[in-house]
Amino acid sequence: MKTLDGKVVVITGAGSGIGRALAVRAAQQGAVLAISDWDEVGLVETAQQVQTSTHHPVRTDKVDVRDRAAVAAYAASVRAELGRVNVLVNNAGVALHGDFEETTYEDFEWVMDVDFWGVVQGTKEFLPHLIESGDGHVVNVSSLFGLLGMPGQTAYNSAKFAARGFTEALRQEMILAKHPVQVTCVHPGGIKTAIARNSRVTGSHDQTHVARHFDTKMARTTPERAAEIILDGVLADKPRVVVGADAKLLDLFVRVVGARYQRVFTLAARRLAP
Repeated sequence: MKTLDGKVVVITGAGSGIGRALAVRAAQQGAVLAISDWDEVGLVETAQQVQTSTHHPVRTDKVDVRDRAAVAAYAASVRAELGRVNVLVNNAGVALHGDFEETTYEDFEWVMDVDFWGVVQGTKEFLPHLIESGDGHVVNVSSLFGLLGMPGQTAYNSAKFAARGFTEALRQEMILAKHPVQVTCVHPGGIKTAIARNSRVTGSHDQTHVARHFDTKMARTTPERAAEIILDGVLADKPRVVVGADAKLLDLFVRVVGARYQRVFTLAARRLAP
C-alpha cells in the first residue's frame, strides 16, 4: 500500500491519544474513516477534529472490543456501508499497574480481554474484508512492553507480548497464503497520552506516583508524532514499527545484553519505588 488516499481505514480506540492522532492524520491523507471507541464523548471530539481535515463522511461507533458479537456485527456493518475495508488498526488498549501477587483474576482478564483478545477478535472479523479488498493491511498496536518485561506489569506485559506474537505469526501466514494483506506490529514507548493516568492500579501501588513518573520521565513522544511514524511505517509495509527514542534505545539494550536486562530493570524499579 503506497497511499491512504481513498482507502477505508478502521481505527479502534480512536477516542483519544494515539487513536485520535491516527484518525486525524489518516484523514489528512485522504482516507475514508470508520472510528470506534468505548468512550462516546471522546469519539465525538475525534470526529469533530477529523471533519476539519476531510471531505469524506466519518463513521463513528461505540464498540467494546471485548464483545465478540459486537465486533463481528461492527465489521459486517462497516463493510456493508463503506463497500470495502483496506486498513484495520487495532489500537484500543488499557493499562494495569500492580504486582502479580496483588492482582486479581478479574483485573488480569480485563487487560487480556482488551489488549489481546480485542486485537484477535478485530483481526478475525475484519480479515476476510481486508483480503477481499485486494490491498489490505492489519496494524496491531503492542507496546515497548511487548519487547521487554517490567516489574509491576505482568498483566500488561502478557497482553502485549501475546499481541506481538500473534501479529508476527499472522504476517507470515499472509505471506504463505499469498493473501494481499500486509501486517505491522507497533511498539510505542512513552507517548504523551492519558493511558497511565487512566490505568488501574492494584494492591500497594500508588497510581498518582506511577502516572506522575510516566508523564514526566517517560512520555516524550506526542501522539501526533507517533501517528506520523506509524502511518509512514504502514505505507512502507514494515513488519515492525518502534515508536520513540526511548523505545528504540531500550529495545537495542535488551538485544545487546539479553536476559541480563532484567537485573538492571529490577534495580531501577527499586529506586523508583515511592
